[in-house]
Amino acid sequence: MEKKQIITVHQDVKNILYDARNKAYITGNSRMASGAINYEAGSKMQASEDTEEDDQLKRSLTTYFTGLKSKLGEYLDEETTTTNNLIAELIDSEGVLTLAFRLPTNYNNASADALGAGIHAYLVDMILADWFTITNPNEVKGYIDHAKVQIDDVKAALYKRSRPTRPPKPKFPE
Repeated sequence: MEKKQIITVHQDVKNILYDARNKAYITGNSRMASGAINYEAGSKMQASEDTEEDDQLKRSLTTYFTGLKSKLGEYLDEETTTTNNLIAELIDSEGVLTLAFRLPTNYNNASADALGAGIHAYLVDMILADWFTITNPNEVKGYIDHAKVQIDDVKAALYKRSRPTRPPKPKFPE
């Protein structure tokens, strides 16, 4: 049986939601400043912690986090055979989402940071794509395209392996 190691990625829901709100805010402001849209339209683009908006962001995160688990399933160390609302509850309470990847022992651990950062960026992009589908459909394509790049980067980080080290030459008596 092949040896494996577990690489665990933690994603703080508060940080993901903050980044999504912040990027929606910056996008709305930049479009208003450039004159591309009026103040009212720009304001609607800006996601906040208001109940309706926050609920939408959290539902999007739930959808895309569970979808991400499916996309990366071949490497996930999951034993769950039933579905429940634990992920939705964790997101609603703004907890920490955890993904445990079962990878070969020659996995290049230097890629773990890229793995975590890519997952974070993918989730933020997909939340924003959902948000802008509702508030400003002209903004959606850029986030979808960036999310595709991020998921490819995440998969590339999962595939990184360390080169084997050559054993030292044996020393023979003279």
